[in-house]
Amino acid sequence: MSRDLDQLGRLLLGGRLNRRDFLGRAAALGLSAAAANTMLARAAAAQSPVKGGVLRAGMVGGAATDSLDPATWASQVPYTLGRCWGEQLLEISPAGEIEYRLAEAYEASRDARTWTFKIRQDVTFHNGKVLTPEDIVATFERHADKNSKSAALPFVSAFETVKADGRNIVITLKEPNADLPYVVGDYHLMIQPNGGKDDPTAAIGTGPYKIVVNEPGVRHVGEKHEGYWGSDVRGHADSIEIIVMNDSTARTAALQGGQIDMINRVEPKVVELVKRVPGVTIRNVPGKGHYVMIAHCDTAPFDNNDLRLALKYAVDREEMVEKILGGYGTVGNDTPMIKGYPLFDDDIEQRVFDPEKAAEHYKKSGHSGSILLRTSEVAFPGAVDAAQLFQQSAAKCGITLEIKREPGDGYWSDVWNKQPFSMSYWTGRPTQDQVYSLAYLSGAEWNDTRFFREDFDKLIIGARAELDTDKRKALYRQAAVILRDQGGVIVPMFNNYIDATTPRVGGWIDDPNGELMGGHALTKCWVVS
Repeated sequence: MSRDLDQLGRLLLGGRLNRRDFLGRAAALGLSAAAANTMLARAAAAQSPVKGGVLRAGMVGGAATDSLDPATWASQVPYTLGRCWGEQLLEISPAGEIEYRLAEAYEASRDARTWTFKIRQDVTFHNGKVLTPEDIVATFERHADKNSKSAALPFVSAFETVKADGRNIVITLKEPNADLPYVVGDYHLMIQPNGGKDDPTAAIGTGPYKIVVNEPGVRHVGEKHEGYWGSDVRGHADSIEIIVMNDSTARTAALQGGQIDMINRVEPKVVELVKRVPGVTIRNVPGKGHYVMIAHCDTAPFDNNDLRLALKYAVDREEMVEKILGGYGTVGNDTPMIKGYPLFDDDIEQRVFDPEKAAEHYKKSGHSGSILLRTSEVAFPGAVDAAQLFQQSAAKCGITLEIKREPGDGYWSDVWNKQPFSMSYWTGRPTQDQVYSLAYLSGAEWNDTRFFREDFDKLIIGARAELDTDKRKALYRQAAVILRDQGGVIVPMFNNYIDATTPRVGGWIDDPNGELMGGHALTKCWVVS
């Protein structure tokens, strides 16, 4: 019965039972009325913000090469830490709606080319400087500079002008874009004093926490910013701490032992074991994240499309979803799109494991010998096992894959976007335009497949400017088919976000925008005493 009570408590604290159902189940388990009311009181407290304490996360996705410069963020730890000290003009809510942050209002011209954002007053940076529209203009200018190597460059390069106008900033676009509010919500565009031009790595922002310890690949600590403008809804803990734990077993053990309060990326194969840990709650949230194999289209032998098609047909997607995700996800179709995206077209034929087609394209490619695939435990949960499954299914097609397991530290700086064939992950973005612009346009800094296609670029840029919904959907469909059949990305599966928390964590809200509440768990949650 003890295990049943633990499970009942987790359901209650997780907000998955109402009062009536809880009391009924508690009585059936023999729980006294007094004990049941105590549990109810604790659940109520867990949903009311509590100030104070230390909130700690054990996370995979940190390395010694991590930087505090928002332009460079490419993995979970910099991204989550950045949410603690920085803010954008707008954010995307868990429901996918626009949420105001440093902008308190915006409006667009009828042709969606000119956008005016009203900037919040009385906001201060961590160094005491008052936020001004000029800081925002300078931020966009810095990210538009090719020397910044900003992942947001594809977005801000579409700006024709950005000007301060009293309390407002006015953005004029080269072409119309109805999705601009989502663009300025990109997490790389954290607003910094003078745009970060003086020192982009200073971690001076307007967020709820000041960074006081920065040990890349090891540990990061933030202390409450007493002048934070949004303290009623964020920044409840006195301090937050991120401990880098790239090893799954170490993360789980630290959570079980109470050294940390939350972890990201619980591997599907251990979910059932973690569920049995008293007091621990699994947070399973479907989203737009996907796991990928990326091949450089401009590097032999991957510059041959028949070879790329052979590899795509050689993946047993159903097997991967079953054995790697444990059912916590769905099969992919070699595009980054899934249901849930506006204007998603679901009538594109699903690619399946087909040894005959794989062998046919492999023969046409003229390639012989092994193909090297690089992977790591930090690429995504189960990546090494997934590589081995791919190796086995490819062998059935007459294709020899050589798997090289790379160390986790340095994977994102030395392997991803550097080596010609490797495994990776994407968290997805709110709109199709953002996904394609970030990773597949020819000029994108994060075009990790080296997919350079003028006709594809024209489709995406044309869709961005098209205000007719049906026409825009048709353009995105054409783009998806080109990428699926000629691109360098293999998308075998879309993953759920699986995190875990202890009873010390209050205020959790499922957020399909990414792991740990879209990176906001440390800023939005609080410590339950």
